[in-house]
Amino acid sequence: MSVRKVIGGDAIKRKGWLKANKWLILRRISQFAILGLFLAGPLLGVWIVKGNLTSSLTLDVLPLSDPFVLLQGMFARHWPETTALVGAAIVLAGYLVVGGRAYCAFVCPINLVTDAAALVHRRLNLKKGWQPKRATRFYVLAMVMATALISGTLAYELLNPVTIVHRGLVFGMGWAWGAVVAIFLFDVFVAMHGWCGHLCPMGAFYGLVGEVSLVRARADDRANCNDCLDCFAICPEPQVIAPALRGEKTGHGPVITSGACTNCGRCIDVCSENVFRFGLRFDGTAEPVIKEGATS
Repeated sequence: MSVRKVIGGDAIKRKGWLKANKWLILRRISQFAILGLFLAGPLLGVWIVKGNLTSSLTLDVLPLSDPFVLLQGMFARHWPETTALVGAAIVLAGYLVVGGRAYCAFVCPINLVTDAAALVHRRLNLKKGWQPKRATRFYVLAMVMATALISGTLAYELLNPVTIVHRGLVFGMGWAWGAVVAIFLFDVFVAMHGWCGHLCPMGAFYGLVGEVSLVRARADDRANCNDCLDCFAICPEPQVIAPALRGEKTGHGPVITSGACTNCGRCIDVCSENVFRFGLRFDGTAEPVIKEGATS
């Protein structure tokens, strides 16, 4: 009887459980802390942050606005107030630094659902299932903006699971559980990483931002790769890894430049050979690495 390989098992043995899950833990802290800040006001009366993930005011001073939602409003011919524009500019500037789809990995509450679905999918040893082209999310993004233009409303926000869940956490989940369960079941039984990886228009928008973002995951020590494939198995966007990890012969540098990368850090966590790290995108070269025990 074959024994199923534990993804990141070698990393846990070499680095310990904590270091082999460091970025996952930091992501969960970030996600729950952000939700806690928003919920502290309506549930506990501690108003550190007022508003929601669409538009908020922190400590009555710092405005933050979701540029994805603001863009919908502009397509719907509703020109935002100056405060909203400033808030969107601040958020956009932040993601231009840390990576557009860092929103998906460190902020979005739906990521908790899709990560859980991916875990169940792997535990059940299911096939990937239906895999629409990843470009589909960009067609959905175009449809969202076209619908806003034609209808003059933010129609997608009636269906946006992020908006639905965030509203549900404040006013009671109710039908919001339907969105959570639907995405969970879709990702488990229909298409692995189906929602975030192939369909979500917010992911598509922040992916466009990520195409030029500063902080990137890098495979600087790719010479140490032992072909365990754990990074490919754990990554929600595994197609972004190969050029940086295996592109040396074709002249591709070690930087994962694709905007699809969520900068989740899981490739760093699960790699027992410490091939990956976070760094800047400008330096496309890596210093040669000599494995321990090698001789000249």
